[in-house]
Amino acid sequence: MSDNELGAFLRARREAVTPIEVGLPSGPRRRTPGLRRSEVATLAGISVEYLTRLEQGRDRNPSPQVLGALADALRMTIEERLHLRRLEKLSSGADIPCCSAAPPPAQAVRPTVQAVVDRLEPTPAVLLNRLSDVIAYTTGYERVARPLGLLDGERPNLLRFVFTDDRARTAFPDWERVADEQIAQLRSEVTLIDPHAQQLVDELTVLAGAPFADRVTAVPGLPRRSGVERLTHPEVGALRLSYETLALPDIDGQRLLVHLPADEATVAALDRLNGRQPGGLRAVGC
Repeated sequence: MSDNELGAFLRARREAVTPIEVGLPSGPRRRTPGLRRSEVATLAGISVEYLTRLEQGRDRNPSPQVLGALADALRMTIEERLHLRRLEKLSSGADIPCCSAAPPPAQAVRPTVQAVVDRLEPTPAVLLNRLSDVIAYTTGYERVARPLGLLDGERPNLLRFVFTDDRARTAFPDWERVADEQIAQLRSEVTLIDPHAQQLVDELTVLAGAPFADRVTAVPGLPRRSGVERLTHPEVGALRLSYETLALPDIDGQRLLVHLPADEATVAALDRLNGRQPGGLRAVGC
């Protein structure tokens, strides 16, 4: 690897993006088909001088906000954003170790809590830690969530799915509201001295760009603990799920998210998913 992989990658992406892709006129006097530094700087809201220092390797510590803005300006894919973040870590020499200001988010489930989850079958219910990692769920939840892609990977995370997986915008017809609520939930559960939360925020600032960064820096709202969530399921179509958020008396901020059908059409759809005769679940009032 060269001594300036981050700068080389930014320059390569700049030269690969055409003016038309970002809504600029191509013009007859361009020496290359890509974007000028001044154009990228304007789109990202940074100075030309700073972009030049980044490309030349004279600045190796761009903030997550700058990386996210550059990724937006250069129309980077999720894979390219991941690569950008890896290069920034290597360039700065930071391995981002977590300090002891806050304990790591729990991945284990207490036996009594697991017993409660098990007894909720066939209700779609999921246990989340303070960073919205999925740490336990009912088979009823799995049948709803897995076809959406929400449980993909070794450590599924609801927040990461909402902001970085293209399938989330199809799964959640009210994506903007869901995104707002995910940020409100995060801001209500973590503190400014939680390095684990900050690591996740930095990651998503780069991977998701403005849709995440703008929300996480705005004045936070209060999270909704109950309501109705609409889902578009690839196997059974539209679902309307009433949900309740049950906070556990735990230092880690674990919460149990329980969904119940909000109408008879959703009752029938969940019965089909669960392979049950009608009456497995009953609709509740909204």
